[in-house]
Amino acid sequence: MEAMKPTPSSRVSVIIPTYNRAEMVGEAIESVLAQDFSSFELIVIDDGSTDQTPDLLRSFGHRIIAIRQENKGVSAARNLGISHASGEWIAFLDSDDLWLPGKLTAQVDFFRLNPASLICQTQEIWIRNGRRVNPKHRHEKRSGMIFEPSLALCLVSPSAVMIRRSLFDWVGRFDENLPACEDYDLWLRIGRRFPVHLIDRPLIVKRGGHEDQLSRAPGLDKFRIASLQNLIDSGTLDSDQEQAARRMLQKKCRIYANGCRKRNRIPESDYFQTLGERYGTAIGGRGSNSPDGG
Repeated sequence: MEAMKPTPSSRVSVIIPTYNRAEMVGEAIESVLAQDFSSFELIVIDDGSTDQTPDLLRSFGHRIIAIRQENKGVSAARNLGISHASGEWIAFLDSDDLWLPGKLTAQVDFFRLNPASLICQTQEIWIRNGRRVNPKHRHEKRSGMIFEPSLALCLVSPSAVMIRRSLFDWVGRFDENLPACEDYDLWLRIGRRFPVHLIDRPLIVKRGGHEDQLSRAPGLDKFRIASLQNLIDSGTLDSDQEQAARRMLQKKCRIYANGCRKRNRIPESDYFQTLGERYGTAIGGRGSNSPDGG
């Protein structure tokens, strides 16, 4: 397949949020600068780092756009990057991940051949503590309308996606009230209305196992429950989507409440048990009848 020639409408804005990862973010930046597709801008948001990150970013000079904000979290950092982006397409890269050669070209070519598509992602290679591992079956990425499979856990990787910028006008940006699982929340808001396409090639490297990794934080289901609650209460789901979301919220509340009870956090356990029961009693209720929840 011949690579697409860059045009103003094919410009990609690459956004890297980072916080105190001077030892890793440089490699992430280099993996973007090494891409063979050249019509991109690279925006790095320093979320108030207190290590050597500012000095490292200055060393890249004009090759990147470095923006610093006070520490507000990854959602605020990504949203700030979106605000400064000039491209039609937005691609994210977490500061502990890497892109493999040809990642941007593959996705821009996909959108050239599928002009009605709004979001796509690629496959990925997992590295944990320096060793390659195979994702479990439940992490298997799917293509198309992935809303219901995505209710259990996140099936989209921020580092793997490319998104038409206008999509954020329709579904909103990252929820800055969620300190974690903010990507899970966004993919559900997108997935309820639009297909998420998959390029079945591993074009990113996800590096995990380090102590500051958000996905390792305990109690993440608490934030997924909050996301599901917000989505159900928004009234934007059709009836099938709403029932599936309510069932998942009820299940996650039950599991989280049981975990709290084992740790003798009784008030928290009671709260989530009651929350799950309240949303569970409405299963079978009426949701929006329009295809896109409008």
